[in-house]
Amino acid sequence: MKNYLVLILFFIYQSTFSQQNIGREFRGVWIATKENIDWPSSKSLTTEQQKKEIIELLDLFKSLNFNAIIFQIRPSADAFYNSKYEPWSSYLSGENDKAPAPYYDPLAFIISETHKRGMEFHAWLNPYRAIVNYKKFQSNPFPLTYEKPEWFINYGKNKYFDPGIPEVRSYTNSIVADIVQNYDVDAIHFDDYFYPYKIAKEKFPDEASFKEFGGKFYPKHVDDWRRNNVNLIIEELYTTIKTIKPWVQFGISPFGVWRNKNVDPKGSDTQAGQTNYDDLYADVLFWLKNKWLDYVLPQDYWHIGFKKADYIKVARWWSENNFDTNLYIGQGMYRLGSNKSKAWKKENKTEIEKQLDFNRSISNINGSAYFSAKSFFKNPLGINDILKKEYYSNVILPPSTNHNQKFTPEAVINVKFTKEKNKIFKLSWDIIPENKEKEANKFLVYQFKSDEMVDLDKQSKIIELTGHKFIEMSKKDLKNGNVFHIIAVSRNNNISTSAQYIK
Repeated sequence: MKNYLVLILFFIYQSTFSQQNIGREFRGVWIATKENIDWPSSKSLTTEQQKKEIIELLDLFKSLNFNAIIFQIRPSADAFYNSKYEPWSSYLSGENDKAPAPYYDPLAFIISETHKRGMEFHAWLNPYRAIVNYKKFQSNPFPLTYEKPEWFINYGKNKYFDPGIPEVRSYTNSIVADIVQNYDVDAIHFDDYFYPYKIAKEKFPDEASFKEFGGKFYPKHVDDWRRNNVNLIIEELYTTIKTIKPWVQFGISPFGVWRNKNVDPKGSDTQAGQTNYDDLYADVLFWLKNKWLDYVLPQDYWHIGFKKADYIKVARWWSENNFDTNLYIGQGMYRLGSNKSKAWKKENKTEIEKQLDFNRSISNINGSAYFSAKSFFKNPLGINDILKKEYYSNVILPPSTNHNQKFTPEAVINVKFTKEKNKIFKLSWDIIPENKEKEANKFLVYQFKSDEMVDLDKQSKIIELTGHKFIEMSKKDLKNGNVFHIIAVSRNNNISTSAQYIK
């Protein structure tokens, strides 16, 4: 080994581990922008303050070894990006259609910062909500509501696009196509809002569109027609996304209950007051059967033992009905430490720990996402330290997607080790330019001691998941080993053979 003190040796190591053996888990968090829930914290922040808050959020979740950000870029018919269709969101500046000043594109900025940290960016949109609390909506309103008034329906306090109008589907497709075409997103993400949650004693007023576009469903089968409207847009969006960029995922986070068992024997053993199928007209199982989703992330925000919707019963039901689609569970982090329920208070283990323990006992539950980001700044019951120590102690890749297309990247090349200023060392590498499907966009870096067996399935040996083509280390870091392995990761999380470098 003394020769290695004089010579720097580089060679490509053809790894023997498989795509399946390497550890995988989705670790995501929702960053909500509607009503400034998570970001920006105020409508009066400057551009630099907004950027600072984004950096703080991303650094926090990077430090907790998360690997995905689900960021709300279109809470209604507004935009946190430079849209050619819709106005800038009032949640950015307090005014509708006012661009940030000094100008920057928040979506482009957060995508770039997310990818630098080796994390996925999931662009979260709401398909049908147009204006929140439309009666109080300020001046300079959404022009389309005047240009196409027949597209919109007032229900409760909000204004919605009418899902029954074909032109509305085309418009929504254009919105999504514009985002996928012009931004380097890893996924398009919808949550549980399709047709709005029902309001007692208030009928959803879509009679006119049902009469005009109901076809074979008119006049007796309005519920089936509504479900078909949502089915159509899900299929069309999946096709749109994959046509433009096949590697971009399409994921949905539905309300936790598809149907109750007392209504449908295929449903879950729950007593939910509203359900996807019967009230939101979201037939998620139909989408899963037709392979229109890359992942499903049901919102299982109840506690274990909750009578009307037991966390375990809901999660297990989805594990039995995901139709081989990547399944992650939405965790109700916002409830942890709540005074409203004993279950969410600290006992021997927090409720979140118990839920994660259950998730990991089910082989096809492939990870979690948490609502929402600000809960982690509050750190209820010390959950951040618990997650980092007991559950997320090591870096890990998200599950692979687009299973019918491998998109395997080439191994990295030109690995070198240089000494920088201030006693910092840099390990860097290059990639072979490829088409976007196969091109690496992040990298796993392992570190071993010279007398240690190289085991690339050992997660504890991963020291970094990064979007950069380098990592920096101190002299102290080098005491942990002088053998490095770098693995290139494609946009759908497939991996290359590893490149070994010995210092």
